Amino acid sequence: MSVLFMDIYMGKTQTKKIITPSIYNVVRSPYNLLMKGLTYGHDRRKMKNIIIIGAGIGGLVAGNLLAQRGHKVTIFEAHSMPGGYTAGFHRQGYYFESGTLSFEASAAIFKAMKDIGVFEKIDFVKQKIRLVAEDYDGTPETYDDYKKMLYSSFPSDKEKLDRVFADLDQTIGSMGDVDSPMPFVYSGLKMLTAMLPYILSAPRQMKLSKQYGDMTSSEFAGRYFEKDSQLFKLFNGFGYPDMPAMFMGGGMAGIFYDYWTVQSGMQSWADILAENFRKLGGDLKLKSYVDAIITKNGTAVGVSCQNTIYDADYVVSAGDYKKTLLKLLDNQSLIPQAFRDSIGRAPVSEGVFTVYLGLNRSNEELGEYMKVPHVFTFNDKPGYDIYDSEDSEFFSKASPSLYSPSMVNPQHAPQGKSSLMLQTMVPYHWMNNWGGGDKELYGQLKQKAMDAMIDSVSRLIPGLKECIEYKDAATPLTYERFTHNTDGATSAWSWNPKKKFYKNIMSVNIETPVKNLYIGSCWAMQIGGVPGAIAAAYQCVKRIK
Repeated sequence: MSVLFMDIYMGKTQTKKIITPSIYNVVRSPYNLLMKGLTYGHDRRKMKNIIIIGAGIGGLVAGNLLAQRGHKVTIFEAHSMPGGYTAGFHRQGYYFESGTLSFEASAAIFKAMKDIGVFEKIDFVKQKIRLVAEDYDGTPETYDDYKKMLYSSFPSDKEKLDRVFADLDQTIGSMGDVDSPMPFVYSGLKMLTAMLPYILSAPRQMKLSKQYGDMTSSEFAGRYFEKDSQLFKLFNGFGYPDMPAMFMGGGMAGIFYDYWTVQSGMQSWADILAENFRKLGGDLKLKSYVDAIITKNGTAVGVSCQNTIYDADYVVSAGDYKKTLLKLLDNQSLIPQAFRDSIGRAPVSEGVFTVYLGLNRSNEELGEYMKVPHVFTFNDKPGYDIYDSEDSEFFSKASPSLYSPSMVNPQHAPQGKSSLMLQTMVPYHWMNNWGGGDKELYGQLKQKAMDAMIDSVSRLIPGLKECIEYKDAATPLTYERFTHNTDGATSAWSWNPKKKFYKNIMSVNIETPVKNLYIGSCWAMQIGGVPGAIAAAYQCVKRIK
């Protein structure tokens, strides 16, 4: 379901390193947990010179927290504005989101903003989701409403639905309380208190992990429904392709209870964090692409940017893991060959194709058809295959999701007009990676995909073509160019549990083979997203003393 679902609910996260060990480690060694908590609660800081590469949400949060502690912090951002995927842009009076449209794990994110001191400046608003398919159309307010909608739409499948929801309900209960922040945002005794539910639920977590740990969503859906049936498509399509079955229940519940956006736009969020960082004495260098991480004796000691060397005690890469270690590092011999090969082979999360439309139609008129700003469709046509990179007709078979920034905030479009974004995930390197470098062919493929998406959505919004006065589109290559994420990855590594890069899918992995070089972005977690980026930021801050 594309970037719309990039931040599947992670309201209770376990981590393996630094602050919050995995639940298995908690049970095995509570004494070590206690000592870690007390150590991190003790203030032994001295001012350090810290360089952060990337002004995405992870880099901005880490930068603010480190600057608060009195460190000298410089953030280098290649783009002309901060935000990374959590950003937006204006075209002809219309505002569009760049990548991230919504997020979950709000308790942890809100606490992070309060820790920084900017929470009251950000207009977070909760979202409603409309689900549309051939056999159902509804905007469930709760998870129970969602169940009722499906039971009503598929009465002959009641027995199958009973079975699938009985299993999903187990995983929902394992996710914890959506109103409680993840333990990584605490230190000392507060962190230990936040970890207590994990310790108590360890046996249940182990049982669920053994049952569903390596199962994909398609394998899970296939246990109950015939392949290509509407219910199979629904349960298999709720999130990233072949995502972990362990997350399906929590993900479904999360979008009803804990799905948020920023009313003034994601770019305003990034701008507020950037402004606060500067007020704290931080130096944010825009249009400043770091071309190398400088090392000495196996330790990161600075970066190179625009033919200038900048010294640092620590370097935090708040960007792509692959490019950090395989491209930016000045001494590749610091990374063992086997590990380099592993990094290179590791698959990343799917990219998206996004169509941006400025409409000569009011929000009220658009709302008559959309009902709510977020609409997820589940009408994949026969032959749809997210893994078929050579299917030239892929976009005529895909189910676009819809998002209207101006329905969230009328100021995101000129008066009397509206804005609309259409999105779908795409196969890796579709059509020889969008034309194999041929600019003319790239343009043709982009136009073909855009037309197919608009045709598909026109069934839901009659007369859509006639009221378009601005349109453009972004491919995975566009996202890679602006965010430097490999293949335009929307949420770090692959969500498929059979293709994971980290052994523990919920661990936070900021360490690298290079001393004093940390990963402070969503790439520190297997499934990334905004919660993953903030988790990494907190871990980096707690490691730098």
